[in-house]
Amino acid sequence: MDWVSIIPPLVAIIVVFWKKEVILALLLAVLCSEALILLTASPTTSFLAPINAIERVVDTASSPGNTRVILFSVLVGALLAFIRDSGGVTATVNYLVGKGVAKNKKQVGSLTMFTGIAVFIESNLSVLTAGIFARGLFDRFGMSRARLAYIIDSTSAPVCILILLNGWGAFILSLLDTYELPASSASILWGSVFFNFYAIFTLLIVAYTIAADKVHGPLAIEEKTLSKTDIPQQTETATKARYMIVPLLTMVLSMVGFMFWTGNGTLSEGSGSKSVLYATALATAIAYGLLLWHKRFTHKEAVEIGFKGMGELLPLVTIVLLSLTLGNSLKDLGTGVFVAGVVGEYLPLVFIVPMLFIAGAVMSFTTGTSWGTFAILIPIGVPLIQTLGLPPSLVVAAILGGGIFGDHCSPISDTTAVSSLAAGCDVLTHVKTQFPYALVAGGLTLVGYLIASIIMIG
Repeated sequence: MDWVSIIPPLVAIIVVFWKKEVILALLLAVLCSEALILLTASPTTSFLAPINAIERVVDTASSPGNTRVILFSVLVGALLAFIRDSGGVTATVNYLVGKGVAKNKKQVGSLTMFTGIAVFIESNLSVLTAGIFARGLFDRFGMSRARLAYIIDSTSAPVCILILLNGWGAFILSLLDTYELPASSASILWGSVFFNFYAIFTLLIVAYTIAADKVHGPLAIEEKTLSKTDIPQQTETATKARYMIVPLLTMVLSMVGFMFWTGNGTLSEGSGSKSVLYATALATAIAYGLLLWHKRFTHKEAVEIGFKGMGELLPLVTIVLLSLTLGNSLKDLGTGVFVAGVVGEYLPLVFIVPMLFIAGAVMSFTTGTSWGTFAILIPIGVPLIQTLGLPPSLVVAAILGGGIFGDHCSPISDTTAVSSLAAGCDVLTHVKTQFPYALVAGGLTLVGYLIASIIMIG
């Protein structure tokens, strides 16, 4: 469908920045995409776009993987409410501050980043664990939830794509294994770690932000005023830190176990969507059990708290669902394939790798998915390796980095919504405050790929 396939994501992005309303933007984009699909098949049926949009939502929600993401997002609300209303957050914050582990902003930021890095098994689990853990600490030291959302979002995906002993690595290997390459898929993928400039620059910028305790651009403004749109958090009387620590440890440790279990004994082959759902469900059940065992709440009170927490996150869960729906619709429309065409066939060799990075960024930004970008661009990039003799690891790294870069900037990305959910920050506030940082890392990366191409390709 060529250029018209980019109209739906453009509609979403324009409405987001014009009306400051993400749900409306996603709804209009889905309607627009479905109308274009119908217009291509049969112009006389384009008026059925609203019906098709509803069916697209149903199909998206009925997909096992997407259903797990939605259930995981709902359960997070209950888990957050349990550990917050129990007084566990306040007790944990008091304990860490009292022990001198978190006695200033730099230590709090470092602890948050370290948590995100340590939980490299799955990106959603990384942002969720670090976000829940650090919320109270950020509040205590007067740091905005926007800063927290930036730190956890800009730590999780870069770490997952650099360590690769997770579902990310298994997915990319499965894409590379279908081709005849000059080296093994595993060696090419591991070699890409050193050339994944975007992930490296992003982590360095996060580390600078923490070490210097300086924020810039919209994040600096947000830091001065703090966000009035953050999900309201009650300051509960401190009780026992176990109400927070035990569920979080349960979630992280059981996630590892479930990854081994779903991967038949191999961590990297485990199902991330299944494991994170099972781990979150178990953590929520443990949190509920602790509240009843120690008589903190009655069964009725705990259930009410759980559903209240779910209700608080309903808007963000809706955004996640609509983001997934739009991604599926754009896939049928062919948006990703069209955007991939910007690479072109007649570029000078030294510009191909930088253009693959740009193509990945634009595709991920407009479709809201980094994994979908990998799935489309790797089949385009690998033939370039085979026919033009380009460095395999450099090409793969550019594709992977571009996908993460676009995802960090996109207001329609489900990862953006999950990061906002974990931090308790408004989605648009997170997008606005993270964008300049991602843009700086992206600019440095583009220069890096140009220099690397000149040196390695000539």
